[in-house]
Amino acid sequence: MGEFKVHRVRFFNYVPSGIRCVAYNNQSNRLAVSRTDGTVEIYNLSANYFQEKFFPGHESRGTEALCWAGGQRLFSAGLNGEILEYDLQALNIKYTLDAFGGPIWSMTASPSGSQLLVGCEDGSVKLFEVTPEKIQFARNFDRQKSRILSLCWHPAGTHVAAGSLDYISVFDVKSGSIIRKMVLDRQHLGVTKSRCIVWGVAFLSDGTVISVDSVGKVQLWDSATGTLVKSHLVANADVQSIAVADQEDSFVVGTAEGTVFHFQLVSMTSNSSEKQWVRTKPFQHHTNDVRAVAHSPTALISGGTDTHLVIRPLMERVEVKNYDAALRKITFPHRRLISCSKRRQLLLFQFAHHLELWRLGSTSATGKNGDTLPLSKNADHLLHLKTKGPENIICSCVSPCGSWIAYSTASRFFLYRLKYERDNISLQRVSKLPSFLRSALHILFSEDSTKLLVASNQGSLHIVHLSEGSFKHLHTFQPQSGTVEAMCLLAVSPDGNWLAASGTSAGVHVYDLHHLKLHCTVPAYNFPVTALAIAPNTNNLVIAHSDQQVFEFSIPEKQYTEWSRSLQKQGFHQLWLQRDTPITHISFHPKRPMHILLHDAYMFCIIDKSLPLPNEKTVLYNPLPPKNESDVFLRRTTHGFKMSKIYKPLLFMDLLDERTLVAVERPLDDIIAQLPPPIKKKKFGT
Repeated sequence: MGEFKVHRVRFFNYVPSGIRCVAYNNQSNRLAVSRTDGTVEIYNLSANYFQEKFFPGHESRGTEALCWAGGQRLFSAGLNGEILEYDLQALNIKYTLDAFGGPIWSMTASPSGSQLLVGCEDGSVKLFEVTPEKIQFARNFDRQKSRILSLCWHPAGTHVAAGSLDYISVFDVKSGSIIRKMVLDRQHLGVTKSRCIVWGVAFLSDGTVISVDSVGKVQLWDSATGTLVKSHLVANADVQSIAVADQEDSFVVGTAEGTVFHFQLVSMTSNSSEKQWVRTKPFQHHTNDVRAVAHSPTALISGGTDTHLVIRPLMERVEVKNYDAALRKITFPHRRLISCSKRRQLLLFQFAHHLELWRLGSTSATGKNGDTLPLSKNADHLLHLKTKGPENIICSCVSPCGSWIAYSTASRFFLYRLKYERDNISLQRVSKLPSFLRSALHILFSEDSTKLLVASNQGSLHIVHLSEGSFKHLHTFQPQSGTVEAMCLLAVSPDGNWLAASGTSAGVHVYDLHHLKLHCTVPAYNFPVTALAIAPNTNNLVIAHSDQQVFEFSIPEKQYTEWSRSLQKQGFHQLWLQRDTPITHISFHPKRPMHILLHDAYMFCIIDKSLPLPNEKTVLYNPLPPKNESDVFLRRTTHGFKMSKIYKPLLFMDLLDERTLVAVERPLDDIIAQLPPPIKKKKFGT
């Protein structure tokens, strides 16, 4: 692998937002996740759980409900009283609609997907028709005395159950009138004065209504008679969420104690056809409230205040025991929040509403392999740049020369010029930017910092020339097809002649920046792209996909390289394919053209193309140091994949020069320390 001096950076004080809602789409096998800051993420469960799309948050847009309707259309609603539809192609808000019922606490789509129900603060339940272009208000149901906190349709679409304070209402959809009301028993552990909050309801085909509430109970009701059939006390705190499998043979609930319970419908005796609901498995993968759960055909999905998205596979339903059968905890976004200026040794950190610019420290000490060297100069916090307005920052970048900073929100683009005078730094905003730079999904500077490359959410790519006193628009590459596909990833060649762009699908387009035209399109692949980079000298494009495959494509020859073909012919090592975090960054060694550097959240790897590829009989990763010279020689000649797992969680790693690496880590303990305290549970003997 070679010896490097490594800057281990741990002052990126990034804390992900907590998860508020999750919504699973069975048709597309995708999961929508909303966070407390209004951010909405979409995970492709068929593509190794990759976070393929995201919508930035907004200070006034806290999401309380999320659902799919009309096939693959995504809607959300929140305490500002508005319903939003998301444009999954352009990655922006399609429109907003005021429901005129005050804050919205719950929302659900009909089984056919043609209707939408929202539950409001004023006790109203409002029905909307889903039309091809937007949604249209149809009518109100009978108003209740208190806010509607949860809603669920009957699978036949004829009735609706609504959870409120102290009772559950059952509505007839045709008339909109209430036909049944089930009152909850508030007596629990001697507490009779507090009100019982119905946090979630589920309606089954046989007319059973399942409710979860604030006194820790999971209760089953007969909606025809309004009577309580069964009650399960599962927690000493709130049970906050519920999700039922499509086959209605199991459901999952999440509690404020961080526990997820799995219920299954089992036969009472071996020969009996009579079945009952039994609590079978508790899971403790969270430290704080489990605010949302989902039930896919093969997994239980949960998320909450501790920011983790946990996917727990149901082993009896997983056909192939590969990485789909592994427990996953997704904590960090599958996109880069850090950019680097190698020339000035600067790091730009992106937060929701501000940017931080840091200069790395330095040392004059020397040592042997594995030593920690003392700093002769500490890292400097040079700049704290706060964005204006309520919108979250989508993307940001610092130029390689360190003289430019650009960032974008959903409606505005900002460009700043930096000037350095000894230890002082001055900031000047570039005004009168073109209107087409209103919103960007990815920003990149050329290696010589003279070009600014901007991928807009309308599918176009803008090329802008920068100089000390001027700003000139050079060209715009328009989308290739009739549909607007947002470009999410960019890579520019070190010589500035080639630009590679990847969209929300699996396609990669290569543009000739010298002649300003489309050069070629990389052959389509089934899995989305997670990282791109163009190698110096050879102009080979290296592409990483969410299924852990890595391809090398020769841009001048418009075909895959011989090394890439041999790699695909032999296949990757099984342990490489079983990694459950995507590759997020690729770079190259300036003096070693045969080396490819890449990393995910838990692994840093140097691929040496001059060495043989690993096969199933070789050890892919060996953490033990070599004992003697023969062992060193054996390690070097075994295979070309050299991996290190010292740095984790690893948010960013890149070469500053041929002998220096920078690694940005974010230990999970530091994040947990900044979360609200969990509910204290008494342990036996304390």
